[in-house]
Amino acid sequence: MTLYEPPSPVSHIAQEISRLTAHLASAPPAEAAQVLARVLAPEGILDKLTGLMAAGSRFAQDRATAGVLPAEVWLALGRASNELDAVHADLAEHTEDLSRLARPPVVTASPPVASALVARRHR
Repeated sequence: MTLYEPPSPVSHIAQEISRLTAHLASAPPAEAAQVLARVLAPEGILDKLTGLMAAGSRFAQDRATAGVLPAEVWLALGRASNELDAVHADLAEHTEDLSRLARPPVVTASPPVASALVARRHR
């Protein structure tokens, strides 16, 4: 008999990112822009993923120093962290453009204009 095991936090997060990806692919432009702006925000998903890779690099550094992991694992995780950080910095300058696209356009109501046509009722 197999007992039910709830999904691990990593599996759950991966599923949620997959759902977000599917949502982004089918979302209307303003909503898609809003999702992207939030992902790229300073405390957004890309920032958190960069931090995760940095923590992974520190973990691998400790294990590589102890001789348990090859140094290449540590170096690869460090490179991933650095490259994600660089990509995040490159995209940060475009976050405001995405946020602007996500906002509904400002529509100003024009006052009614008098018409030269007048309908007359016949008695």
